[in-house]
Amino acid sequence: MCLAIPGQIIDIVTEQPLLARVNVGSVQRNVNIGLLEKGEVSPGDWILIHAGFAMEKIDEQTARNQMSALRDYTGGGEDPVDEDAS
Repeated sequence: MCLAIPGQIIDIVTEQPLLARVNVGSVQRNVNIGLLEKGEVSPGDWILIHAGFAMEKIDEQTARNQMSALRDYTGGGEDPVDEDAS
């Protein structure tokens, strides 16, 4: 089974353009965006992340649905996709 987590791109790392700084819940981390088409993502976009790699660009509603499903599966609490982050 493969598990992908949604995250929102904060910015592209200038020194390493294949990396994006991404907000995942309330944690920021660098994610490799090299598997996506060049120029496909920009700050504010949502992506699905697996093992540190962006697998695909998604819309915000898909991100919310994915986090809801993960929360239901794990019995987690609050929605880590913050209303104020948009």
